[in-house]
Formats: sequence, C-alpha cells, structure tokens
Amino acid sequence: MTAVDERPKPQRLTSGPGTLLVWFYGVMVVGAVSRSAYQIATEFDRAPLAYSLSAVAGVVYAFITYTLVRGGETARRVAQVCCAAELAGVLIVGTWTVVDSSAFPDATVWSDYGMGYVFIPVLLPLSALYWLRKGAQQGAA
Repeated sequence: MTAVDERPKPQRLTSGPGTLLVWFYGVMVVGAVSRSAYQIATEFDRAPLAYSLSAVAGVVYAFITYTLVRGGETARRVAQVCCAAELAGVLIVGTWTVVDSSAFPDATVWSDYGMGYVFIPVLLPLSALYWLRKGAQQGAA
C-alpha cells in the first residue's frame, strides 16, 4: 500500500487574475532592476536617492512576485503586507516628487505616482491588494 500525502496543498494565488498580476510584477521586476542597476553602475553620483529607490522598488516587486507564485495562506498574508508597503512607497515618493521635484534630479520608478511607467506602480498594488483580499474571503467562505 502506498502512503497518501494528506497535507493540504497551498492555495494557488496565480489562478485567474493572479496570473496577470504575476506577469505584471515580473515585468516590473525586470524594468526596475535593470534600470536601477544600469543607473547605479554608470551615474550613481547624479541622483543616488532616485536610483536607490528604484532598486528598492525592484526588490519589492521581486519579493511580491515570489510570494504570489509560492501560494498558500502565509504567502498571501506576506504579499498583502508587501503590497501595502509598496503602495505606501508609491504614495510617499509620488507626493514627494510632486511637492519638491528638485529633491530628485532624475526620476524613480515611483516618481509622479509611476507616470513614467503608465501609472502601473500605483495601480498594481491596488489591484493586488484587491485580488489577495478577495481570494482570502473566498477561501474563508
């Protein structure tokens, strides 16, 4: 007789709209990390804060992508916290760049609420938080 693994599989976070979220976060990882790596390597002294913030955004995007792909309830909660932190960062940096544009000699991923990225940086965490919350409510029902 073979033993059956009765541990529940982690609930997938990449079904339906979750697949689109993973795709968008993956694109943002590539965009933010490659942009910041190039800028840090070639012209860091020009705008160190802006380039460092873009690198942080890339790391946040990568971590959220990982948690969405990993799945499970713990990953859902971690993704929710990360998405909330991402949204806070977008709102803080976005407002900072609007109020005091001289603080940023060059744009970050989150400058002007992500205008350089078609506002995806502000829309993505809102969409992800909605998806993660909706999924948690469905799982509890």
